[in-house]
Amino acid sequence: LFISIVALAVSHHVSFAWVSSPSLQHIRSTTIHISSSSNNHRIKQNSQLYQSSRERAEDMYAAVHRKEYEMKALNAQHKSTTDPVRMALGYAQESVSEMKLAKALRRVHDDKHNPANPNAEKEPEDATERKQKLEEMGMAEMSMRRASFIVDIKRKSLSRPGENFCRFDNAALVAEAMVRLGADVVMVNVDYKSYGGDISELKSAVQAVHKASKTAAVVMKDIVVDEIQMGLAKEAGADGILLIASVLGPALDNFLDLATSIGLETIVECHTRNEVQRALDALAPNILISNYDRVAQRYYDDQAIKLAGMFPGSGGPIISIAGGNIDDPEVMKRHLAVGYDAVVVGKAVMGSTRAPEFIRVVRDRTLLPTELSQWGLEGVEFDMDGQPMPGPKAG
Repeated sequence: LFISIVALAVSHHVSFAWVSSPSLQHIRSTTIHISSSSNNHRIKQNSQLYQSSRERAEDMYAAVHRKEYEMKALNAQHKSTTDPVRMALGYAQESVSEMKLAKALRRVHDDKHNPANPNAEKEPEDATERKQKLEEMGMAEMSMRRASFIVDIKRKSLSRPGENFCRFDNAALVAEAMVRLGADVVMVNVDYKSYGGDISELKSAVQAVHKASKTAAVVMKDIVVDEIQMGLAKEAGADGILLIASVLGPALDNFLDLATSIGLETIVECHTRNEVQRALDALAPNILISNYDRVAQRYYDDQAIKLAGMFPGSGGPIISIAGGNIDDPEVMKRHLAVGYDAVVVGKAVMGSTRAPEFIRVVRDRTLLPTELSQWGLEGVEFDMDGQPMPGPKAG
């Protein structure tokens, strides 16, 4: 009976006062409380109480609850001070961070005149004069943008319960193939129940990607609820880790601080305006706006576009990323046109022959400065030299 009551609470997003976890408390405070307005609805929900938990789709509340239980066991396994994961968490990075993730997202290696590029060349005099004039006019960042492409490597997803996107035995081979096609960043999912991956795949993917490219970055994607997960990412050699604002809530600041101290870059996933503002206030350097509401468990396809105006202009300190149900190159172009620096694509390229098309759309074009994103020029496309491309381009 107790298990049945808990299952009903999860299906109705009902909150209990005895839940003490910060992650669960935050989700509890932001959930949409569903009222059973009809007897039929109540009867239907009650009938689900007797279904096996394996048959029901896991929502975010249940996923966080499961993850915290798993982390208790993981912490017990890594108690020793000489444990590699504990050591990864215990040593502060004193040297300047390589910022491999940020450089990949900014594509600094493709800009031969960018000072952040280790192989930067001296800028031509006419280009220097142009920059000086723009600075005098207060338009220093009014230059064409280069967007980056992030691949979300997964077999399945919490957002699409019961659906398998792709069957592959080795995530490392998939990651390497995507990087060789031109992907700037790969996200490797390590939660087996939700996404079908594990930490061993992250380690092999890191090795494969770093062998295939000196500039591509690897991000560990997980439902992060405990600091030890950051130690796992660091010990595996990942360049960054995904933090979900709706899961961490007020604890987000602490996780960002810890990541900085151990030399691990972050991407903060947000969905609502309040979550974006919280990430900005916490000085999160890379912010992903997802069109998927993890609490309500539904997609809002224009959410990222509506929130694009919350970020600084081109070349600002914040790297903005759009993701969630971006399943077509034209949809991807719409998100980039409003000012996003990068896009995340998962299902649409997993096991699909369209992966090269998606990557070309991002890498073979330049974009107008963010400040000009609302000038009605979304339909105009520009080549790598900043010149308008004739006719509409789909790939």
